[in-house]
Amino acid sequence: MKKFIETLKNIWHIEDLRTRILITLAFAAMYRFGSFIVLPGINPEALTALREQTNTGLMSLLNMFSGGAFSNASIFALGIMPYITASIVIQLFAFVVPYFQKMQREGESGRRKMNQYTRWLTIAILLFQAPSYLVNLKIQAQGAINPNIDQTLFYIASTVILAAGSMFILWIGERITDKGIGNGVSLIIMLGIIARLPQAFGQEVVSRLNNLGGGGLVMFILELVLLFVVILAAIMLVQGVRKVPVQYAKRMVAGQQVGGVRQYIPLKVFAANVMPIIFAQAIMFIPITLLSLVSNGQAASPVLMALSDHTSWAYNIIFALLIIAFTYFYTAITLNPVQMAEDMNGFIPGIRPGKETADYIDKIMDLITLPGSLFLAVIACMPAFAGLLNVKPEFAQFFGGTSLLILVGVVLDTLQQIESHLLMRHYDGLLSSGRIRGRSGISSR
Repeated sequence: MKKFIETLKNIWHIEDLRTRILITLAFAAMYRFGSFIVLPGINPEALTALREQTNTGLMSLLNMFSGGAFSNASIFALGIMPYITASIVIQLFAFVVPYFQKMQREGESGRRKMNQYTRWLTIAILLFQAPSYLVNLKIQAQGAINPNIDQTLFYIASTVILAAGSMFILWIGERITDKGIGNGVSLIIMLGIIARLPQAFGQEVVSRLNNLGGGGLVMFILELVLLFVVILAAIMLVQGVRKVPVQYAKRMVAGQQVGGVRQYIPLKVFAANVMPIIFAQAIMFIPITLLSLVSNGQAASPVLMALSDHTSWAYNIIFALLIIAFTYFYTAITLNPVQMAEDMNGFIPGIRPGKETADYIDKIMDLITLPGSLFLAVIACMPAFAGLLNVKPEFAQFFGGTSLLILVGVVLDTLQQIESHLLMRHYDGLLSSGRIRGRSGISSR
């Protein structure tokens, strides 16, 4: 405790770090305040049906990432996710489209062009999502929209407001990145997720305490132990474990020493990070969307019903297989064995330079990707396993999946930046070892 207080004092004594933290907190408060500003023409008291819709399924994830703004019919209802979607699309283009590949190699100027394309694509997505959100709002909360206003004008004005709200959130994120601490966009996503944590935790505590006679307290303790284990696993995944099978470790070391330092091939077990979960989750949203088009849920086929239930075995088996497949896919498009072979300063013993080296690296990458993809699939399916322990769905979302990985990743990245400021001014780090690795796997020392 004494070291913690001393660390806080050191942080406050560094003027630049203190200013950055205060700026970050100010923008975070601005974002959270905007999440409660309801669209003009909406009666917030009539949004009960919309809030019930966002308790489960696809809508619950959208509402979680927006920090509850989705169910509040807020000006920030669409959140930052349209920008994330656009970023993923542009990122994929950078690997498969020659024009974007060339742009990516242009350095800073190319990065600015790609950012501009991402913004334009974000606006295009918003102009599609905003009317869809308003149509869903009209269906789910029929009495929420003021009937005395012109409906056409309402749809046009609300579409503009929702699009402007999301772009304003993006502006806040960029300002946090430039003037504050941490990655702004990631912090905004984290704020949206963590805003639901106190309520979800409180509901779980009340639920377990009301069942003391049925072993509720014991089950709650087991929940906390399981959550702690999952968080540790998520930290390992986010940091990018570098250990590979022992039988390949020696052969992955470059044979010659350059300047007395042995050269290593930069391979990671979790090179794809959280992206496979995002891709797989997008595919699994399709059955939920199809089910929502059926007026009576009982009329849907049993297969569609099973694939729309995130706690069913069918859903989780297919979800896990998709994550494994997308892990291999994303690793293949992000790591270029040919380029890695060309950039090597040394050589692999027993392997000829050039094509044979590239083929060998590709083979090793396939072998170490398998355990990484299996581990990622288990982490992604943990909310369903938590549901088997009768954990409430709102709290079970924090036991794994995208939400937990984002929380862990953003916290580690932010702590890494804070520690870098401390060590640069010759203060002690946040940990006794003075080393925190973020998602890049680079420590602060």
